[in-house]
Amino acid sequence: MAADRLYLDHAATTPMLPQARAAMVAALDSWANPSSPHADGRAARAALEDARGRIADALGWSGHVVFTSGASEAIAIALTRAKAGRIVTSPVEHDAVLRVTEGAERLKVDANGLILHDRSGECGDPASFSPQQEQGNASPRRPDGARSLMAIQHVNNETGVIQPLDQVDREGAILFADCAQSAGKLPLPDADMIAISAHKFGGPPGVGALLIRDLGLIAPSGGQEQGYRAGTENLPAILAMAAALEARNDWLQQAATLRAHLDAGIEAAGGAIVARDAPRIPTIASYRMPGVPARAQLIQFDLQGISVSAGSACSSGSLKTSHVLGAMGWDEAAAAEVVRVSFGPGTAMADVERFLAAWTDMAGRARR
Repeated sequence: MAADRLYLDHAATTPMLPQARAAMVAALDSWANPSSPHADGRAARAALEDARGRIADALGWSGHVVFTSGASEAIAIALTRAKAGRIVTSPVEHDAVLRVTEGAERLKVDANGLILHDRSGECGDPASFSPQQEQGNASPRRPDGARSLMAIQHVNNETGVIQPLDQVDREGAILFADCAQSAGKLPLPDADMIAISAHKFGGPPGVGALLIRDLGLIAPSGGQEQGYRAGTENLPAILAMAAALEARNDWLQQAATLRAHLDAGIEAAGGAIVARDAPRIPTIASYRMPGVPARAQLIQFDLQGISVSAGSACSSGSLKTSHVLGAMGWDEAAAAEVVRVSFGPGTAMADVERFLAAWTDMAGRARR
């Protein structure tokens, strides 16, 4: 990336940390297949299991760690192989969740994207929710009478809104949490299954994990990872992921200061903050520039050397209106004027000032 470019799209992917890069290079120099029985293979297996323990320790996780190619695969394994009956999820989930839960029940959300509570003021048991029926009940692939499964994102990848999973009354239900945006930044929620992705916290792309309390919650498929994921483990990337998690320092307070400054500047310039009053992770924010389509904004920012996005990187290329904003009650015209800004450990106040100056100038020209 050119030295004069400003990268503010860390929620899509963030650069590898030096520690992760060094660990990956070292592993490439001495790698073998961890499933091979010879001495080289046994050494690789020892390194793999050591990394598994290091990752669990870094995340404060006491359950199993099943390595995957990323959060999307972890989501697919958890939600298509879960020994569950009906699936309950929300309409603001990542596309990777919505794709594999087509036909599942969708909970309603409020204007901030937070799950609506029942009349008692508390999140109810999945059996007591009044969900929006999208295409009938849960997938017929799942056995009748099994436990319900709730699939709820911890931090929304478009808005940064933190879902208060500790308030969900899930008695009797399995809780799956998509923690792609929160792992390595916030404490993990108390969930039965969790998906993480290394390239969101300074590790390499193409590697992640399914964290699972009890392997009996999902059906095995044969192959590696104790029979729960087939394919040779990507040991260099796994070692880099472990190094990235161990290297993370506490930079969220810095991000909070930057985001607060940007929020104030955007509002002063006539913009709107998505989910302004909701609990949000400091690293992600979405803003509406009235009268200027997000597509035009992205082009202008890019010409000025600034990288931001419109919603999720996994779907923004389609130019479709954000399903997240739609579920939050935004009309199509307003939702089409929203861009996402996301910070990384190296983001500085000068970077925020540069983006804010460009945003203010663009908004001003649109008003004139």
